Amino acid sequence: MAVETEAHAEEHATSLGIDNRKLAIWAFLGSECMFFGALIATYLLFHTHLNNGPGPRDVYNIPFTSVSSFVLLMSSLTMVLALAAIQKGDERGLRVWLLATAFLGMTFISGQVYEFTEFFKEGLTLKTSPFGSAFFMLTGFHGAHVTIGILMLLSLFQLSRMGKVPPSDSLKVELVGLYWHFVDVVWIVIFTVVYLIPAAKK
Repeated sequence: MAVETEAHAEEHATSLGIDNRKLAIWAFLGSECMFFGALIATYLLFHTHLNNGPGPRDVYNIPFTSVSSFVLLMSSLTMVLALAAIQKGDERGLRVWLLATAFLGMTFISGQVYEFTEFFKEGLTLKTSPFGSAFFMLTGFHGAHVTIGILMLLSLFQLSRMGKVPPSDSLKVELVGLYWHFVDVVWIVIFTVVYLIPAAKK
């Protein structure tokens, strides 16, 4: 098993001594930081441009969004447990924690869909104001990233069932975990900037 693991690592190694798949995901996440940085900056520029439409204080439900945020953050814990399971050779545990992570992600997305529906009822849409456009673009793109992460988790679950995620190739789980933790960290920033700071100014 150790020989197989070393051979697998050498196959994907770069001149830096880092697996090229890990190097690629870090480069991708770096570009994503710039992408979300631009969206957050745009929101900060336009969040006070309401065009007589509803503003943050009119539509935000901080307690509800706080619960959704807690659910997403807990999914980072289950993702860590999934990686720990496969590193210990516990493939069944891997699948359990992958499903738990995907379920928590889907719960978060369901909460976001409900929240958007309530905002629409309050009169806040993409076309209502620059604030509405910036808000839905930022949170919508984050929701899309979470959805992609859920699909990655479910794909990993299916690969594990087919025996294609052995302990010797736990890096697959680690890479998906890096992406998942990234969307969680981005949400912490979004939740603070978009929801908490306006609420604190009341």
